[in-house]
Amino acid sequence: MIKIVSLCLFALISSQAFCANKTIRVNDFSDPNAAYSIKMLKLAIAHSDNPDYQVEVIKEDLTQARVNEEVRSGGLLDLCWASSDAQIESQLRPIRIPLFKGLLGYRIFIINKNNQARFDKVHTMDDLKKLTIGQGRTWADGRILEANGFKVIKTNKYPSLFYMVEGGRFDGFPRGVHEPFSELDARPTMELAVEKNLMVYYQMPFYLFVSPGNQALAKDLETGFERAIANGEFDKVFYGDKAIQDVMQKANMKSRKVFKLDNPLLSKETPIDRKELWFDPQTLP
Repeated sequence: MIKIVSLCLFALISSQAFCANKTIRVNDFSDPNAAYSIKMLKLAIAHSDNPDYQVEVIKEDLTQARVNEEVRSGGLLDLCWASSDAQIESQLRPIRIPLFKGLLGYRIFIINKNNQARFDKVHTMDDLKKLTIGQGRTWADGRILEANGFKVIKTNKYPSLFYMVEGGRFDGFPRGVHEPFSELDARPTMELAVEKNLMVYYQMPFYLFVSPGNQALAKDLETGFERAIANGEFDKVFYGDKAIQDVMQKANMKSRKVFKLDNPLLSKETPIDRKELWFDPQTLP
């Protein structure tokens, strides 16, 4: 009996040690949100009850749909990040802490730099809907825009969208306000610019996701995030990020004409009542 108990204790300790040192595999190929998302992942890990998780970064040219499936099945990846809606939350286990504090819901346009005059003529929602919009095929944003009556042109590959807007395949490529400045800095030879006057807004959380079967990892990350929010470290990372600082300096959010859209895809579990989780541009100086 003592021998059996000892073996059980050894197995339990070994299992706990394995969990504590488990590797979390993520993919960051050609993803502008990868560095920040991994930084936030590591913040949650550091504040969790199992801070010994290791993050392994894989660089594979995968579509978002393939990334989601690899996480769901527990295949190549253990975790991903994406804009959220009820559909993806039915397939993957969301960590319902908006990594960008909802900043992705504030969208400004990347355009061909010779087309600013077309956007200067936009004064009403009907004017805006006359323009064509580019999106990734699996992105929740495309479905939100379509539900609000916009004509959306989609492609599988994120890098293709820059060539398509430059070449006139569509008029504007809406990006979260923290995204376009670094994206254009990375493409200095392209005929692209950030549109100057307009902003679209809809409630848009951007979460980490794990497999529905990986509840232990989900709970560890939730615990870590809640502790980081409570002690101020989450906001410290958010406001200290270079891309976020670019928003404060360059996006001119308070002066833009804002078009508010409904998000019919939003999950009922979205923590919209937790004000500490969401960014408010009216707090900007």
